[in-house]
Amino acid sequence: MRKDITIAAESRDSRGKNEARRLRAKGSMPAVLYGGLSGPTPVAVNPKEVSKILNSKAGHNTIFNLRVTGESAPVMIVDWQYDPIKDSLLHVDLKRIDLTQRITVKVPVVTHGDPKGVKLQGGIHEVVTREIEIETLPDEIPEQFTVDVSELMIGQNVRASEIPLTGSTKLISPADAVISHVVSMRVEEAPAAAETVAATPAAAEPEVIKKGKKEEEAPAAEPAKKK
Repeated sequence: MRKDITIAAESRDSRGKNEARRLRAKGSMPAVLYGGLSGPTPVAVNPKEVSKILNSKAGHNTIFNLRVTGESAPVMIVDWQYDPIKDSLLHVDLKRIDLTQRITVKVPVVTHGDPKGVKLQGGIHEVVTREIEIETLPDEIPEQFTVDVSELMIGQNVRASEIPLTGSTKLISPADAVISHVVSMRVEEAPAAAETVAATPAAAEPEVIKKGKKEEEAPAAEPAKKK
């Protein structure tokens, strides 16, 4: 979505970690502007102004003006990097936008309403997909799509193809992608019954042959006495 926002940028010649530290010490940060005949252009921008755009409702889909050396052009944020410890913005990549050409973007999808399958049937509403990809003109990019799920019953869902699109917008995500659905409560399996003696008689325990004396043999017949 296009906004009436202009951010000033300064051209820079040097790159590297030392240059980035110098810029941040001045309250600025490195950025690269892509697109156009001149190719990638290193610039410096105010991180606070860029953060406001990223944290706005339209987020990185916001189209704003970037003014460099007196010239202004519509741009979008295509990539950014945060400090994992300080959570401060370290770097952004910007792209020039031709307002007459269609572009592909991802737009958030939010649900609205309390599904009947939750209120009346005790089901659970699950959000499966939180954004869809579309192709549209830059001025027609919506901040978000809102889907009414109040009529959903258990086993029913809303798919990407059911989201109403306006203007020249075209769906790029799979049409059958599930946005959200209502499912029944998952019943935990009953604890396994205590083990019982098997119904079939156990196999006879094999006989254990102990080592030891052999069975005593019957006493040998006494030799006949001589007459």
